[in-house]
Parts: sequence; C-alpha cells; structure tokens
Amino acid sequence: MRTTKMIMASLLMATPALAEDVCYTVAGEKFTGYWAQAEDAKGTVVIVHDWDGMTDYEKQRADMLAGMGYNAFALDMFGDETPTDSMDHRIAATGALYKDRDRMRSLIQAGIDQVNARSNGGDLIVAGYCFGGAVALEMARSDMADMAKGYATFHGGLSTPEGQSWDGDEPPVLVLHGGADTSITMQDVAAFATELEEAGNTYTIEVYSNAPHAFTVFGSGRYQERADTESWEAFSTFLGQQLPS
Repeated sequence: MRTTKMIMASLLMATPALAEDVCYTVAGEKFTGYWAQAEDAKGTVVIVHDWDGMTDYEKQRADMLAGMGYNAFALDMFGDETPTDSMDHRIAATGALYKDRDRMRSLIQAGIDQVNARSNGGDLIVAGYCFGGAVALEMARSDMADMAKGYATFHGGLSTPEGQSWDGDEPPVLVLHGGADTSITMQDVAAFATELEEAGNTYTIEVYSNAPHAFTVFGSGRYQERADTESWEAFSTFLGQQLPS
C-alpha cells in the first residue's frame, strides 16, 4: 500500500505532458509565467507566487498539479524588471501592489488571459502562497470572482482592505494555515472567519498545529512536512470537489 509520503514523493518528481515558460506583456512590461499541462486535464489551477516572485518553487508545484491531472499556470505578479533579491526589494514589490489594487487586478486578469489561451476557458481554481494568497482573495472579492470555481490560500494574507467586502455569493474559499504563524495570526484567522460567516460565504479553514508561516516551502527552515502533506491533501480534496472529472 502506498503511503502519503510515497505519493508526495512521486508528485515531486512528476513530469508534465508539456512544461514551458510563458512570456507575455502587460502595458508594455514583460512578465514570465510557467505552464504545466496534464494529460486529459480535469481543469486548471492558477498559482500565485509568494513575495519572492516567480521561482522554481511555483514551477515545482505546477508540475505536481499536472501529475495529478490538472493543468497549472503560475502567473507573474511582478514582471521581469522587478528585483526580489533582498527583503527590501520584496517589501517594495508587494507594497506597490497592495497600494494599487487596480494594478493588482489587471495583473491577475493578464494571467487568466494566458490560461484561457491555453485551456480553452475551462474551469479553474486559483491558489496562492503567502502574498499570493492575498492576491487570490483579491480576485475572489472582485468582479472576476466567477471566473474560478474556488480559491485557496496557503499561509496567505487574509485581511480585507478598506473599501472592499465579501458579498456572500463568491465561490468557495479554502484557507490552509499554520497555528504558529506570527505573520498572519490566529486572531487574523478568526477575524476572517467571522467576516465570511457574517457575509454568508462558503469557506473551510484548516489549521496545522505548530506550523510556522511559509510551512510549505521546501528546503526552508520553516518547512514542516506534516503540515505541508496534510494541507496538500486538503487542497487535493478541494480540487476534486470543485473540478470533478
């Protein structure tokens, strides 16, 4: 019998039917995403990167999803000319988008356009990591919400900016959170749950004990295998529910 660890290991080594960098432009700026195509895809997952930009991490997750039977597109929210080497660079890159929500949404739309050009507009899920989780929720609250069947965030930002709100009719939301996260606290999780509960949204929140912020990042000091494995299983279940074959 295959164990969860064996299944995760096989997914980490998954080879998509097609994998390629995708270069595109938005208002004259160059961006680079990544497309991983599955055989007989059951749907598509859009991945939004963390504050360090589009890296091999997002590509690996996209490959894993392709191995599970889902097309995957890791979009680029920063562009080729935005530096992300230092913490100051990353604070500047994310801060610029948090202050300009219109631009954030236009970059999400540009990524969705790349997906639609490759998957014929099929059903999709949007998932984000850390900063990318906040971006996924930005889309969920926008007039683009119904473009996706659901939204998932891994240790992502949960706060709703001033002037925005949840209507209650957005697609389902899945929150995968570390109990020891000091960047997005359990108080933030509770406030988010209260907000969605009052609005009447469909949502699921899973909390993994002792897991710190960024607990899914392979090879980092914050990586926690148990929380990563269990959150990926929860995400896989969510995909199966929202993108049934």
